[in-house]
Amino acid sequence: MKKPDTKRLKAMDRLLLWHPFTRMREWVDSDPIVIERGEGSYLIDTEGRRYIDGVASLWTNVHGHRKAEIDRAIIRQLKKIGHSTLLGLANVPSILLSEKLVNIAPKGLKRVFFSDNGSTAVEVALKMAFGYWQKKGHAGKKTFLAFTGAYHGDTTGGMSVGEIDLFVEKYRPLLFKTFRAPYPYCYRCVINKTYPGCGLACLDELEKTLKRHHGEIAACIIEPLIEGAAGMVVSPPGFLKGVRRLTKRYGVFLIADEVATGFGRTGRMFAVQREKVAPDFLCLAKGITGGYMPLAATLTTEKVYSAFLGTSKNPDAFYHGHTYTGNPLGCAAAMANIKIFGKEMVLENLKPKIKLLKQLLKDFWELKSVGDVRQCGLMAGVELVKDKRTKEPYPARLRMGGRVSLEAKKRGLIIRPLGDTIVIMPPLSITGGELEKLARIVYDSIKKATEA
Repeated sequence: MKKPDTKRLKAMDRLLLWHPFTRMREWVDSDPIVIERGEGSYLIDTEGRRYIDGVASLWTNVHGHRKAEIDRAIIRQLKKIGHSTLLGLANVPSILLSEKLVNIAPKGLKRVFFSDNGSTAVEVALKMAFGYWQKKGHAGKKTFLAFTGAYHGDTTGGMSVGEIDLFVEKYRPLLFKTFRAPYPYCYRCVINKTYPGCGLACLDELEKTLKRHHGEIAACIIEPLIEGAAGMVVSPPGFLKGVRRLTKRYGVFLIADEVATGFGRTGRMFAVQREKVAPDFLCLAKGITGGYMPLAATLTTEKVYSAFLGTSKNPDAFYHGHTYTGNPLGCAAAMANIKIFGKEMVLENLKPKIKLLKQLLKDFWELKSVGDVRQCGLMAGVELVKDKRTKEPYPARLRMGGRVSLEAKKRGLIIRPLGDTIVIMPPLSITGGELEKLARIVYDSIKKATEA
């Protein structure tokens, strides 16, 4: 096989491509890595260099790259058909995948609406929640409640319920009103309390908003257990359950955005299952196909579905859709992904890896630049600070997280920080030895970058 012309590929990339979330002025002056292949927990570039995939190819890869069962499932489906619309037609893989998703989902989620990615899965849930109340005669319930630090994608609705200024500030004139409640970022509490002595005071703040505005709020949206883009912010036990209790009390739908946390990331198939919470909407993407194909799903209840049926004389519809809704190749990959969970006892085998990661992360506390270490399942964040005592962050211009990721690349690890929080989120299939190597590289990279 002819070796790729890396020099030419890099030149064409700089000339033609526009990369997401990337400062292109800096990119064109950099020496990018061009990935050609994958194998298990490793990415392999055009020069044959191997890198541990420390962020699971943006939190998507579950069972490793080139997983034989998923490869075969896609090839089998491709020999039948690559795509067929769900507008006015059905297709076999989307029906069978719907059955599998309903069987593993929290109780009460009986209807599946497919789309393409995490942002669209959230957008679907927002529109369904809004539409439900309008159809039921509650015209005032037309806004949403979200949490501080939230990230729910980059569509207009997703940005409206998101909060991270870097992503949304310039687009605020396009966005709709959203109420905001504090997410328990205990290291930097937004209401100046200290956990556990606070008794989850953030729930009190949530209730104040619900009590005052529940007549205006269609749904509350949450990243259950851990806010990813905010910097791997882990909520204390009981917070999610408290949110569900309060949303029920005040007649507000709960949307669980499990785009990042779904499919085993927290140690359960879905994060809400760790606190026995059944939301009204469950948004899935990223790991749904094992990290192979673009696919998303929004699951909801029969109650919500029924509101859009209309009557025999006046039939209705949910007027929303995507060209590749229920794509057969994506659905085939997703079915293979879910089957592997049972066949290989993925969740059971994950427990010792989660325990090992917890042990490995203890060493990071000794680094003078590490202010906080947060973990939920096989997701972790290491927050870097200039001053450990005062929690003073590094000046933004230093881009310390980026410096650490550059050091990691030199050592054979791909990571992508969130500001100055170093994210650790490898494929669930990573071995104990690989996890130890990953942790050692992150440790050494932090030490090198912060002491330089």
